[in-house]
Amino acid sequence: MSMVEIGEITLARIKANAAALQGSVRRTPVAALDTPLVHRGLGGGTVMLKLECFQHTGTFKARGALSNARAIPQDKQASGITAASAGNHAIAAAWAAGICGLSAKVVMQNNANPFRIERARAEGAEVVLKAPGAETFTEAERLACEEERTFIHPFEGVGTILGTASVGLEFMEQVPDLEAVIVTVGGGGLISGIAAAVKQINPACMVYGVEPEGAASMSRSLEEGAPATLDKVDTIADSLGAPMALPLGHALCTAYVDRIVTVSDDAICAGMVIFQQDAKLAVEPAAGAALAGLFGPLRKDLQGKRVGVIVCGANIDATTYARQLLRGADHLAALTNF
Repeated sequence: MSMVEIGEITLARIKANAAALQGSVRRTPVAALDTPLVHRGLGGGTVMLKLECFQHTGTFKARGALSNARAIPQDKQASGITAASAGNHAIAAAWAAGICGLSAKVVMQNNANPFRIERARAEGAEVVLKAPGAETFTEAERLACEEERTFIHPFEGVGTILGTASVGLEFMEQVPDLEAVIVTVGGGGLISGIAAAVKQINPACMVYGVEPEGAASMSRSLEEGAPATLDKVDTIADSLGAPMALPLGHALCTAYVDRIVTVSDDAICAGMVIFQQDAKLAVEPAAGAALAGLFGPLRKDLQGKRVGVIVCGANIDATTYARQLLRGADHLAALTNF
């Protein structure tokens, strides 16, 4: 990873890209999580939620997808776009293609939540289903080659990360006195963009990542000092199930992220219960992981602090959500026993 590419994620470029997205993406609201659980757990600290679950397509992914779609040269636009995804990125890529008047043929894992597959189709995409992992990406690469479609990466690349950085930029404008921000980590596209924005605005604000124990590719990459690929992914948080970190995201996390912790699937489900009971939000496991980190391994570090939490998305069907809430209820006491 050259320092040149890291150097492209400047605050000036983040602001320019955010300005270009205005009117197409939502400036998502911020809400205080002001409940007895927070008071008890954080010893007088406060929690501010950045509600990316209210973004177009239900997740933050719309920002990076549109940043990339808007940058496609005119002579490539007629060929359309493709993407590889377990769900949320495919939905966002299809939406972004529609905004830009492009065709979309997206490749989704054949074990993706049926709700997400239908959402991608509803956004106008032709959906191709392939086995998870290499087959999904190989098919997207074939479409990029044979049909000359532009491949929009789910978490790597300057366009994607400038898009996610707009979340951090907005959050710092909305709550300038944040002392820490918590971001869940899959491939690292969200946290690397947010961290780049936050740290360039206020270097004293801590940036913490939260990964599932069964998909901790960025934790391992930071430990090893180079992007790592996992042999196996095992987590209910399918949006956080990227099996690898990649160079730009890894470099930005190395430069700007203070610490990444891991949480169990049981704790993630308990985090979903807290969102439902305390914040009145129905979120997917990837968002639940943020509160699992806040009230679990990060709680002692955040006593008395003003903490921002990214609520990354809420694309989940009712049946799966109900099952995961029941699991979370069984483990809520373990997460909140403080």
